[in-house]
Amino acid sequence: MILTVDDDPGVSRSIARDLRRRYGEENRIVRAEAPDQAMDALKELKLRGEPVALLLADYRMPGMSGIDFLEAAMDLYPLARRVLLTAYADTDAAIQAINVVDLDHYLLKPWNPPEEKLYPVVDSMLDLWRSTPELPTDETRVIGHRWSAPSFAARDFLARNAVPYRWFGVDDDESKRLLEAAGVDGSTLPVVITPDATVLVAPTEAELADKVGLSTRPAEEFYDLVVVGGGPAGLGAAVYGASEGLRTVLVESLATGGQAGQSSRIENYLGFPDGVSGAQLTDRARRQAVRFGAELLTARQVVGLETIGSARRLQFSDGSEISAHSVILATGVSYRTLEAPGVEDLCGRGIYYGSATTEGPSCAGQEVYIIGGANSAGQAAVYFSKHAKRVHMLVRGPSLEATMSSYLIDQIDGIDNIEVHTCTQVVSCKGSEHLERVTLQNSATGESREVDTEWMFVFIGAAPRTDWLPGDLLRDDRGFVLTGPDLRGRPPGWGLDRDPYHLETSMPGVFAAGDVRAESVKRVASAVGDGAMAVTLVHRYLEML
Repeated sequence: MILTVDDDPGVSRSIARDLRRRYGEENRIVRAEAPDQAMDALKELKLRGEPVALLLADYRMPGMSGIDFLEAAMDLYPLARRVLLTAYADTDAAIQAINVVDLDHYLLKPWNPPEEKLYPVVDSMLDLWRSTPELPTDETRVIGHRWSAPSFAARDFLARNAVPYRWFGVDDDESKRLLEAAGVDGSTLPVVITPDATVLVAPTEAELADKVGLSTRPAEEFYDLVVVGGGPAGLGAAVYGASEGLRTVLVESLATGGQAGQSSRIENYLGFPDGVSGAQLTDRARRQAVRFGAELLTARQVVGLETIGSARRLQFSDGSEISAHSVILATGVSYRTLEAPGVEDLCGRGIYYGSATTEGPSCAGQEVYIIGGANSAGQAAVYFSKHAKRVHMLVRGPSLEATMSSYLIDQIDGIDNIEVHTCTQVVSCKGSEHLERVTLQNSATGESREVDTEWMFVFIGAAPRTDWLPGDLLRDDRGFVLTGPDLRGRPPGWGLDRDPYHLETSMPGVFAAGDVRAESVKRVASAVGDGAMAVTLVHRYLEML
């Protein structure tokens, strides 16, 4: 990008014409006739992530001189080369400006012939800029604070939805330039700037999803199948439903992948002998579902389910609705909250639920604490061991054998900087701006001790996401959905002359798959199998309508 500003329309058009004739094929020439117009153009270019190689400004302009303009432009584009256009009478001022604003060159007007007086100067300026260029970016940019919970939530949301982004600490020089271009002071974080220059201040997940190109609104009002939840079971159901000709839409409240999508490494999934990250597996399944024609809606919270004749209607948190012949519940489970003083206040500021792999590089050389003893905790420990000085696994039980796969236990045993602390639990967390100290207690001896750490990741059991379901959809005493044989015959109000199918709930036409289902096997492969089997039973159900 080459930008020129001159308040004389004739001069402005003349220099833009000469520049386009020589540089138009490789550079975009932007012309302005007033300093404020030029500054607005620079701010827009900055927000769009487009680099500016050269600025040419007239010395005498009303409201702001060329020197003042170039000085202000340096705040946005410090690497851009700066040339002052001046008349012979102002040569002394131009020479002084070389020291005042780090001016690169000045050009006398008129510059005819340009082959002798203009192009050699511009060639030189462009060569200098190319030696240290500012590269263009088409990524979403996130400006935030390292210990800001909303800033972490925005980064985590983008990462889990496979949206490319670039992170800037609020005190970085580039952040200050972006904030100036956006016209915000950075007091409220995060500030998200999308590739089309849209500026979002502390956006909600729904706002963020909508602006970065994720689908948030259904294309139709009625479908053959609605899948609620985008973990392995939900993605499996979407793939098989769409591939078998059902009008299918998958609705996810946060990001596809579920807990499996947060796993740094899954090594016991069929067909991946070298293992696969949860993010990679999720991305492949998501693309596969879309290729078969399934719709994927992100950042949509389902809050209600009811029967309307032969249809099943779901309500979203914003009051809108969607209906279908059938529904598959694949909402999975959430990590249980850690009940200890200080935890709630420090969540997102050193205490995280799930692996939060975006934080891995920030843990370099640090002491990291992993709470939990199941496979997800073990996979996180292995991942963070590649970054952290030492990883401490805190396990309530006497060993890992009862809760973790043997291959993962063997792997952990072979990593020198992972230390497993059995019979240990967290009793309190302390910190001002972020997590600083954790008090641990040994349940066998009663002994307590305090450790210094800024990083703690929690993996302590699972709570089903079923509190939004109607009361007549039966669940067990832990909240998991009862299906098929576990319903022990036809439930009250069933109304059909048959027993529920294997994965069918107490509401006809509504099925459950994956971790949300009572007595399910909590593994990725079994969840995918549940999703596929549920679609087969949906076909059987639809045949009888």
